[in-house]
Amino acid sequence: MKCLIARVFTLSLCLLGSAAQAAGSQSISVPATADRPGLAGKVWYPCASDSGTAPCQIPGTSTLPLIVISHGAGGDVNGHHDTAEALADHGFIVAAINHPGDTARDHSAIGSLPALLINRPSDIKRLIDFMLSDWQNASRIDPHRIGFFGFSRGALTGLVLAGGQPDMGKMAIECRAEPDWGVCQHPTLPPQPLPRDPRIRAMVLADPVFGAMFVDGLSTVTLPLQLWASEYGGGGVTPADAKAVDEGLPTKPSYTIVPNATHYAFLAPCSPALAQAVPQICTDRTGFDRKQFHETFDASVVTFFERTLGK
Repeated sequence: MKCLIARVFTLSLCLLGSAAQAAGSQSISVPATADRPGLAGKVWYPCASDSGTAPCQIPGTSTLPLIVISHGAGGDVNGHHDTAEALADHGFIVAAINHPGDTARDHSAIGSLPALLINRPSDIKRLIDFMLSDWQNASRIDPHRIGFFGFSRGALTGLVLAGGQPDMGKMAIECRAEPDWGVCQHPTLPPQPLPRDPRIRAMVLADPVFGAMFVDGLSTVTLPLQLWASEYGGGGVTPADAKAVDEGLPTKPSYTIVPNATHYAFLAPCSPALAQAVPQICTDRTGFDRKQFHETFDASVVTFFERTLGK
C-alpha cells in the first residue's frame, strides 16, 4: 500500500488502543531469533468476569481454538480489535502482532518484497509457536483448531501460509498502475521457499492486496476460506484482487462483496478522535455505516470459525 497508510496509522496506534475491551486482553512479546527481531503483540481471550477488564481468568478448563491476525501495511495489533473482541467473547483465543518494518511506527521494510512474502508469513508462524508453547495459558489452546484472519497485506500473508504460489509476472502487471511502491521495484520471487503453515485449518481474508498474483497458484489451497471484498477497493487494492483469489481456489470460498464499501471499511470503526485525526482511513462513502457493517461482519467471522474450528 501507499506510504500514506503508514503515516496515518502512526497516530491511530494510541487512539485505537484506548478502545473499551469487552474481553480480557494482555500484551505479549515474542522473543527475537538469530535473524529476526522480537514481535510485539496482543492477545484477547474469554473473560470469566463480567467487567471486561484485564487481567482476568479464562473460564472453564477445556482447550479453546486460536485465531491469529495479520494486519495491513503500516497497521498494528489494534486495527481489528472489535473482531478480536467478538471472537474472544465467543470462546476463541485471539493473537495479533506488529509485523516488524511494516507497522505504524516502523516503515523500514514496507517496500521490501522479501519482507512481504517471507518475513510476514514467518512472523505468523513464530506467533503460533509462541502461543502454543510459551504463552502463559498455552495449555488452554487446542493446537488442532487454529484459524487465521488477514486484511490487505495480511490477507496476502494468509495466502502464502496456506500454500499459495505467487506469479511475479502478474505482479509486474499490477505494478504498472503503482510504480512507486517499493515492492514493485524488483518484482522477482525470493530464492528461498515461501513459509507455509499447515497448522492453520481455516482462514478469513479481507481485501487481499496483489491477489491477482495467485490466480494460477492456489491449486493446493483447500482449507475452508471466507473471502471478503470491498466494492470500490482503495489503498492499492482493487476488486479484481479478491475476484482473482475466488476464481483461483479449487474449492469456492464463502465470498462476499460489501456494497458501497471502500478498502478501509474492514478496519475497526473509528472513535471520534481518530476520525478527526486521520479521516483518510475513517471516512466512508455516503450511506455506508461502518459500525453497522462490523456488527454483521464480526458475527459472520465468528460463525465461520465456529463452523470450521468448533466452539
